[in-house]
Amino acid sequence: METSLVLLLLLAPFVGFLSNVFLGKQFGRTGSGVLGTLAVVISFIVTVIFFMQVNTTGEVVKLPLFDWIALGKFSIGFDILLDQLSLLWLLFVTGIGSLIHMYSISYMHDDENAHKFFSYLNLFVFFMITLVVGSNLLIMFIGWEGVGLCSYLLIGFWYKNQDYNDAAKKAFIMNRIGDLGFLIGIFIIGYLFNTLDFVTLKQAILAGKGTTDLALLGTAALCLFIGASGKSAQIPLYTWLPDAMAGPTPVSALIHAATMVTAGIFMITRLNFLFELTPDVKTIIAVIGAITALAAAAIGLVQNDIKKVLAYSTVSQLGLMFLAIGMGAYQVAVFHVITHAFFKACLFLGSGSVIHALHGEQDMRNMGGLRKAMPITFITMLISTLAISGIFPFAGFWSKDEILMSAFHGNVVLWVIGSIASIMTAFYMFRLMFLTFFGEFRGTEEQKHHLHESPALITVPLIVLAILAAIGGAINLPGSNWLNHYLAPLFQGHEAHHLDNTAYMLMGIATVGALIGIGIAYSMYISKKQVPEADDQVQGLHKVLANKFYLDEMYMAVIVKPIYALSKFFRDYIEKGISNIVFGFGTVADSLALQGKKLQNGNIGFYLFAFVFGLCSIVYYLFFVR
Repeated sequence: METSLVLLLLLAPFVGFLSNVFLGKQFGRTGSGVLGTLAVVISFIVTVIFFMQVNTTGEVVKLPLFDWIALGKFSIGFDILLDQLSLLWLLFVTGIGSLIHMYSISYMHDDENAHKFFSYLNLFVFFMITLVVGSNLLIMFIGWEGVGLCSYLLIGFWYKNQDYNDAAKKAFIMNRIGDLGFLIGIFIIGYLFNTLDFVTLKQAILAGKGTTDLALLGTAALCLFIGASGKSAQIPLYTWLPDAMAGPTPVSALIHAATMVTAGIFMITRLNFLFELTPDVKTIIAVIGAITALAAAAIGLVQNDIKKVLAYSTVSQLGLMFLAIGMGAYQVAVFHVITHAFFKACLFLGSGSVIHALHGEQDMRNMGGLRKAMPITFITMLISTLAISGIFPFAGFWSKDEILMSAFHGNVVLWVIGSIASIMTAFYMFRLMFLTFFGEFRGTEEQKHHLHESPALITVPLIVLAILAAIGGAINLPGSNWLNHYLAPLFQGHEAHHLDNTAYMLMGIATVGALIGIGIAYSMYISKKQVPEADDQVQGLHKVLANKFYLDEMYMAVIVKPIYALSKFFRDYIEKGISNIVFGFGTVADSLALQGKKLQNGNIGFYLFAFVFGLCSIVYYLFFVR
């Protein structure tokens, strides 16, 4: 029975993918969307069944499917592991994935390639499930590379736009850089422990096997973090994620909220027992996370594309999650992954609702006053904005507060950085809300005339996600701490911070900071009715932030252009030289052949002369020379 359910969990999205590839056009646009949605809903239902089983009994499900690789003492089975961590991830991957698929039925209704879109979405979910349920690093790597492929396909879905193709290639290439680090880490772990299985690896580490070479172990952990930095968009490999906005909005919601960007967090929390042996690497993770949170939040302050604001907020929130991991608060990072999935999915789908109503407009300078025409979109996005800003009692308040509390007890400087990033988050998120939904409408008359609330297939997922963003923090409220208890078998020895005077003080500081950020945004965009300047008029620090610290330009100057120059040198000189040598041999052979063929003139007398001359030469050599 378990085997059948596991196969149904894993293969339902893959069957949906194949069905839409081969039969999608016959189903029609709505039919292909319904089919794709049902495939993910089936996986969600199976996940709930396993979650209830594990939550009740406490016994994890490890299902060996078949032997995969056997090389001497090194063997890898294609096994499935459903424990507390993987089931939590599956719940929001398939649950939120189902809502995003439902939303897409309406959002992509007019696209001629809707069946292809749903096939890609189903394949994306299939690979994410594979990544999460694999019992070893090699199966995880299959899913890891699979979601990278699907992100390329979905970001560049509207491939007739060359900028979108460039964004897709950028995401694919930058992830390959991180993935190389991940692959090196896998090889080192295989060398040290002679296994890649998570359960066996944990047992070996607890027994002290393979842990004598701490330098090599630290290198493995650092390489794994590089892989996580690529997938989860940390400095310096984060620049692909904002460009991923080129894809349809449901893709942005799926990548940013529930799937690909959480893969790095999942991998490190899965291997927490390994990272606990490398405190220096954990310090690097915490520092990189804090800097990423601050830098991305600073860039988000001045973005005018509604999806770009949300993209940089994702990078910033991921930075906070890595900050928690670096402090050893793995369960806190998981808590924020879950709450972030709720409010970020709602925010992206809400932005898609706005873009849908404005016929593709994404610049907030051309919006305003939409709350009356789009009340459901407004209210759901407001709830999620309060959650991401850390306002009590919404979900983000509880998870973000625990991250900052962990940072305070671990490193006060990093706590300050995280707190500043959180204040910035409150400012730019309410800047988005005020510019989009308040004041007078700044778009065209035609857009104003057609303003309307989105259909139910779009608003129902928004409502569900807004409810989760409002009450999702209940899974780990201080006192009950259900999530901490649920994850205790995986993170033994990591106690949550209890409420005391310090905790109340930190909660108060975080709340006041968020209110200050909101107040500044209100003063600028409601009281003073400011509208951001045109791109060519910004100066100074504003221009630096608008150009993302010129990091892309730095990459172009330091990496891309030198590679282009080196390639040109090899093409113009080395490759031409080799070609000249090769073709030179051909030219010599051709010249000799040209002269040699003149002997073939058809004259019998000449042939007889050559025969006699040759025979005489042979006789002379045999009898006189030898």
